[in-house]
Amino acid sequence: MSTLEIFNPATGARIAQLQADTPASVVAKAQAARAAQAAWAATALADRKACIARFRASLVAEIDTLAALLTSEMGKPIGMARGEIQGLLGRIDFFLDAVDLATTTETVYAQDGMREQIEHVALGVVANISAWNYPWFVGGNVFVPALLTGNAVLYKPSEFATLTGLAIARLLHSAGVPQDVFTTLVGTGEVGAALLVQDIDGLFFTGSHATGAKIAHTLGPRMVKMQLELGGKDPTYVCEDAHVANAAASLADGAMFNTGQGCCSVERVYVHEAIYDAFVAAFTTTVTGFKMGDPTHEDTYIGAVTRAPQLAVLQAQVDDAVAKGARLECGGKQRSGPGNWFEPTVLSQVDHRMDVMREESFGPIVGIQKVANDQEAVALMNDTRYGLTAGVFTPNEQRARALLARVRAGTVYWNCCDRVSPRLPWSGYADSGMGLTLSTYGIATFTRPKAWHLRQG
Repeated sequence: MSTLEIFNPATGARIAQLQADTPASVVAKAQAARAAQAAWAATALADRKACIARFRASLVAEIDTLAALLTSEMGKPIGMARGEIQGLLGRIDFFLDAVDLATTTETVYAQDGMREQIEHVALGVVANISAWNYPWFVGGNVFVPALLTGNAVLYKPSEFATLTGLAIARLLHSAGVPQDVFTTLVGTGEVGAALLVQDIDGLFFTGSHATGAKIAHTLGPRMVKMQLELGGKDPTYVCEDAHVANAAASLADGAMFNTGQGCCSVERVYVHEAIYDAFVAAFTTTVTGFKMGDPTHEDTYIGAVTRAPQLAVLQAQVDDAVAKGARLECGGKQRSGPGNWFEPTVLSQVDHRMDVMREESFGPIVGIQKVANDQEAVALMNDTRYGLTAGVFTPNEQRARALLARVRAGTVYWNCCDRVSPRLPWSGYADSGMGLTLSTYGIATFTRPKAWHLRQG
């Protein structure tokens, strides 16, 4: 029997041992999902919406228990865990409100006895290999609209958020979603690989570029629809006319929230030379004020790093930057003792020779680089293989729009950062992936358009 052990990243203690899926069980679950999907798609949309509404109500009823579970397996501070689930409620509300409009059959032409219509048909069986850093948010971006539009979902949570994945399944089934319409697969990358070779109609993945490239290589020849969210190295430019204290406070939060473990966490900051020193001082003061500690405590802001191997990545980026002339403003090392802990780290006097400004950090570390003008800032922001988000701080909206129009990123921010809205599409350029979720486009992406030519006989 294959097993999966779950460890608390804050203490190192084993908290669960689960029976993992095998290649044979993955096949069986995929076949069952295929068999169940047609009946689910034939279920009235109002009834599917009622299931999701009951699922939403269960989140409200069990939020404290669900948040504690998430904190125990990924080290997210309890307030942020609770906030993630609360934030999902608004996304569910959006999907419930928008799904009718996004999927209603459209009559686009009617003349001389001929009608042309576009029908939105469920993809079929959707595989979702989800993320550990925001399992409710990232998973919910996929499985909620996928279920609403009539798909069956094979849900593979990250091995670092499996308990949360099982809780999602329990609540969906209790809300009326059939067992075989939403199925959880338990295990590591081997289970994900077994899922890829099944008869699926769509694959929605959030994770590393390396894994995303392997998925594309596997599924591309089979013409399976893919959505791949593959991370970023998200930059922000602080102009010389920005309010220094406000920009520093906002960007420090954007860099360190969720212990810096977010695809759209701020990882590179470029600051105009006229305010550079003042900004670095204000930013560092804010970061050093963040409380790091037991993630079960309500006042903890910096929690444990979820994946132990990431500690070495963070340390290597710090060491590389310092060796090449960066100044360590605070942090810069692992904390001793049990668990996966890395001090919130600020590096100034950085440049693009350093890995910290080029490779994804995915932890509580950020570099701040001085620039002479807008032109240099835009050039550096675009000097990356990623293109997920980017931001500009300035009181001048026209200036911000002009700058951000030149930046290659799927999402751009003016005087804010690290923000995701269900009303706007979530997508990226280049190595940040392909496809999208969220918005009405992110509902329609779980359907295929069927063109109808109808002549009155």
